[in-house]
Amino acid sequence: MPDLFPGFRAEDVEVGGVRIHARVGGAGDPVLLLHGYPQTHAIWHKVGPELARNFSVVAADLRGYGDSAKPPSAPDHGPYSKRAMALDQVRLMERLGFASFHLVGHDRGGRVGHRLALDHPRRVRTVAVLDIAPTLHMYERTTMEFARAYWHWFFLIQPEPVPERLIGADPEFFLLRHVARGKAGLSPFAPEALAEYVRCFRDPAAVHATCEDYRAAATIDLEHDRADAGARVEAPLLALWGERGVVHRCFDPLAAWRERASRVAGRPLPCGHYLPEEQPEPLAEALLAHLGG
Repeated sequence: MPDLFPGFRAEDVEVGGVRIHARVGGAGDPVLLLHGYPQTHAIWHKVGPELARNFSVVAADLRGYGDSAKPPSAPDHGPYSKRAMALDQVRLMERLGFASFHLVGHDRGGRVGHRLALDHPRRVRTVAVLDIAPTLHMYERTTMEFARAYWHWFFLIQPEPVPERLIGADPEFFLLRHVARGKAGLSPFAPEALAEYVRCFRDPAAVHATCEDYRAAATIDLEHDRADAGARVEAPLLALWGERGVVHRCFDPLAAWRERASRVAGRPLPCGHYLPEEQPEPLAEALLAHLGG
C-alpha cells in the first residue's frame, strides 16, 4: 500500500502506560493533528504534508483508535474520558520535544482538543476545532433532527456488549456506511485511507474502545464539562465546519464556541463533515492563516 505520509517517520511512544502511535514530519513550530470517529491519523494525509512545509506536524492516533493502544475501560468510562485522552497527547508531544504546540482536532479529536486546552492551557498556542460544537452544548440542545442524523451518538453509548456485538458482525459495512452518509458518499476518501480505517476498525478491541469513547462523552465528560462551566479557552480558537453537514444545520457553531472561548473566529466550508478529506486545500489555507504559517 502506498505511504500516505511520505517523508514522515512513524513513532510509537509510551505515555503513562499507554502506547500512542503517530506520524511525524516537517520542521518548525509544532502542530498536533487529532482525528475523529471512526477514523485514524490517516484522515490528515492530504493536509498534514501541506502543513509540514511550514511546521513540525504530529498526526496521532487517539487511544482506542488506529494503531494506538486500547487499554481496559472502567465502570465510569474514565479511561476514555477526554481528560485521559488529552493527557496522552500532552505526554506524546512532550516526549517528542514539544512543550507547547498548535492543536487541530476534527470530530472526536476536536473534543479531545477542547478538553486539552482547558486542562493544559500553557501547552496550547492555538486551537482549531473542525465540524463540532462543544459536547455539552450539543447534548443539551438535542432535537429530533439532530438525533436522527447523529443516531450513532445514542447507539454507541448503549451498555456493553450491545453495540459491540452488532458492529462486530460486519465492522467494514458499519464503517463504510457511516463515513458515506453525507451527500458526497465515499467519493472524497482515498482508497488507501479507507483501507486503513477498515484495517483498524476490524479489531474488536477498537470497536469496544470507540464505544467507550462515546460512553465517556455521555457521562464522565459531561461531568467534567459541567464542573468547568465557567472556564474558557484562552488560546485563539478557529472553528470550521461543513455547510452541508449536521452541525451547520442544527447548531450555531460560532455562537456556541464564543460561550466557551475568549477569542473565536471561523466559518463554514463548502462540504459535509469530513473537512480534511472533502476540502483539504481550503482547510490547509485556513489553518495556515490561523497558525501564522
